[in-house]
Amino acid sequence: MSIQDFQPQNTTSENFYADLPILHDFADITHSENFYAVPSDWAAIITDIAESTKAIEDGRYKDINLLGACSIIVILNIVGELEIPFVFGGDGASILIPPKFIPEAEQALLAVQKLAADEFNLILRIGIVPLAAITSNYEIKVAKLRISDNYVQAILRGGGISYATRLVKDKATTDLYSPKHQNSYAIADFSGLECRWQDIPTRHEEILSLIVFVTAPSQSQIDNLYRDVINQIDRIYGKGTECHPVVSTNLQLAFGEKNLSSETRIFIASKNWLKRILYSWKLRLINLLGNFLMAFNIKTKALNWGDYKQIVSESTDFKKFDDVLRMVISGTTQQRQKIIDYLEKKFQEGRLVYGFHISDRALMTCLVFERDGRQVHFVDGADGGYALAAKKMKERMKS
Repeated sequence: MSIQDFQPQNTTSENFYADLPILHDFADITHSENFYAVPSDWAAIITDIAESTKAIEDGRYKDINLLGACSIIVILNIVGELEIPFVFGGDGASILIPPKFIPEAEQALLAVQKLAADEFNLILRIGIVPLAAITSNYEIKVAKLRISDNYVQAILRGGGISYATRLVKDKATTDLYSPKHQNSYAIADFSGLECRWQDIPTRHEEILSLIVFVTAPSQSQIDNLYRDVINQIDRIYGKGTECHPVVSTNLQLAFGEKNLSSETRIFIASKNWLKRILYSWKLRLINLLGNFLMAFNIKTKALNWGDYKQIVSESTDFKKFDDVLRMVISGTTQQRQKIIDYLEKKFQEGRLVYGFHISDRALMTCLVFERDGRQVHFVDGADGGYALAAKKMKERMKS
């Protein structure tokens, strides 16, 4: 079944995700009973940057991150206040949507694809896979996890997202799920997307980008091993904020052209060079004002600005799950060696595969709908982060 064959079955399923109960402990994602099957009339959107290795080598991983976030924000702006599940994967995203939004989503994603090619010289691969094309082989189940007052995170499991990703990437099937209604005037709304913070240096010795995929034969064994992995990470790095890569003391707004140019390219086309210059200076003025408000703990009607960095830190996605466990952790070389020794032992036993990447800093791309309200800040390791960790995991998988 291709996306063109997909027809809505039950429009009452629209509020499925919004109505789910909310979990409060990350370890709760290892309990199968906390997950619910996504309605069969929904679809999975898969995006990723193809052939990204050269761009990573050229130091352009921040652009790759930004385009991954773009594919999420344009869909969120289509669905408006409706809650839908999404997971940022570093070089792309996984998003689940009800059927009535698919035609508009196609056009918005085509606009992001064109932006990637025209302004960043990158190839954004996009696919929209009906659940009916997935659930004959795998499941997609979802849970909601409270991260902060302003951010509730989707947790996806069942193998369906990984399968949908393979369908979109495989040359034999990719055309079935690519948008066919090409429109040279396709437009997208990027409102809420921000890229205004400097790279975030580690508080310790390094930033670890880690991906773990458990390969145990039964669901109960899978749950138990993921629980054990999470417990090991908590034991080695600490369960609280000790390993959090984003803390208020390390957050600094950006003023340099290199840091602000990516957001500028999203909102202003290259042919409007004067508008680009003006927009870049507008961002500097906004950040200058932001620095003043935060430094002096200014209170406005909407927000106590002295608290804003803490709000940002609490609304990050530095640990998450979408068929694989993903974490960006600040820690020491010794701590990393301990967790890698543990993971390697389990890998040698045939119980899991893993990949990791080391950097000295983290990157952050932000979706902000309200300064003291709905927002999420996507975190990844610099210089390749999740993308290179995933590459190493695939190499282990082959062995």
